[in-house]
Amino acid sequence: MVSILLLLIKKLLAEYGNEIFQLAAKHNVMVMFEAAVAGGIPIIKALREGLAANHIESIAGIINGTSNFILSEMRAKGSTFKEVLEQAQALGYAEADPTFDIEGQDAGHKLSIISALAFGTPINFQHCYLEGISQLKSIDIAYAEELGYRIKLLGITRKTPRGIELRVHPTLLPESRLLAKVEGVMNAVSVQADMIGQTMYYGAGAGADPTASAVGADIMDVTRLQNAEASYRVPYLAFQSDSLEDISILPMDEIISSYYLRVSVQDEPGVLGEIANILAAENISIEALIQKGVIDQTSAEIVILTHSTQERFIKQSIRRIQALARVMSPVTMIRMESLHKR
Repeated sequence: MVSILLLLIKKLLAEYGNEIFQLAAKHNVMVMFEAAVAGGIPIIKALREGLAANHIESIAGIINGTSNFILSEMRAKGSTFKEVLEQAQALGYAEADPTFDIEGQDAGHKLSIISALAFGTPINFQHCYLEGISQLKSIDIAYAEELGYRIKLLGITRKTPRGIELRVHPTLLPESRLLAKVEGVMNAVSVQADMIGQTMYYGAGAGADPTASAVGADIMDVTRLQNAEASYRVPYLAFQSDSLEDISILPMDEIISSYYLRVSVQDEPGVLGEIANILAAENISIEALIQKGVIDQTSAEIVILTHSTQERFIKQSIRRIQALARVMSPVTMIRMESLHKR
């Protein structure tokens, strides 16, 4: 019951929060929602109060425990997505219909809320890019680890001169990063700010006790502030409503990232050169490349890590690569993040 109620609260805030906060202000009532994002982790209070002196630059978070459990088990055991999903359902980590978790909607709702808090904008869930984990293959998780990376479902929001990035998708992270080490159903949120630098908030993202912790803190805040004038309370979205900026959300074609590509090809001379030439034509440089052994008598796999480029260029390259006669199946593409300050 608690999990269903929280699901409705975060969905309600992500999709109708702007109207809710407007009505709440009109009637001078408080809206507290700490438990709506990352369970018992006080990320809402951290963004609204603890980091108030900072300009937030970016946030990256593992904010869906079900997906993180599935990816952790796939990496640890080499199991398929379907096998681990059934295990997660048996353990009660995943619902009978797990779509909301595994296809990114839950993480998107949470990310949209914390992005608004971070950057002083209205909540923009309708413009959040969502890509889940249901199509991930265990072979890509294994190849990523071989190259020194782990795959996590990340919610990423970043303020750039061209707009705000707001996206949820599987992401390769260097295994040395703290976020890459978050396993099981745990949540973690990494915040990059101008004054304090990088901070990370880690803990239980769901469950009765963590949820009670967050709800209890909200109740205490309401009790302490119920007689205070509205002007003395922390604004719902950290910024006064008349100072919120309607900053555009950056289309995915315009984001800048690095990329993991896996290409299945006929095992013949010259194929690798053709692929490298296509990438070079789009000014995409290669960071690392491995050619795996022959899969059967005629085919092999090429795994490529690229340096940073605009997404439109990698998509154009993929279309050209897939058109090659000796490429045998659609190219697998997964975004990569170093989480270094840009």
